Amino acid sequence: MRRGRRLAIDVGDARIGVASCDPDGILATPVETVPGRDVPAAHRRLRQIVEEYEPIEVLIGLPRSLNGGEGPAAAKVRTFAEEMARSIAPLPVRLVDERMSTVTASQGLRASGVKAKKGRSVIDQVAAVVILQSALEAERVSGNPPGEGVEVVI
Repeated sequence: MRRGRRLAIDVGDARIGVASCDPDGILATPVETVPGRDVPAAHRRLRQIVEEYEPIEVLIGLPRSLNGGEGPAAAKVRTFAEEMARSIAPLPVRLVDERMSTVTASQGLRASGVKAKKGRSVIDQVAAVVILQSALEAERVSGNPPGEGVEVVI
């Protein structure tokens, strides 16, 4: 397992959840929810978070269907990831499978007694935590960085 903090991003149309982990890659925690409708402003805020946290990489959740296919949401996230990779190069950006992350996050919030209305403000952060925790576990098991790298096209 590589040592160093990572950031995970759950990209949604309205909100973008951000999570981070400790330098040993043991525990993922929520960071913040960034408004997502204004994409340039969202990228600016995300760059600020990257500068503040100084991660070794940024992981972005790639929405896939249950059978592993990719639809319009995945294409949108791939474009977002490419823009992000260009803006924070040479820091690596990786796409990781995020199937069921929002479902898992909502079930966890409900189980802990968080009401649906209150949960909307934090669901994206919790989904980012789920994505990051899953990626950390995948790296621990395989010994390889999770997901696929995003190529920077200049």
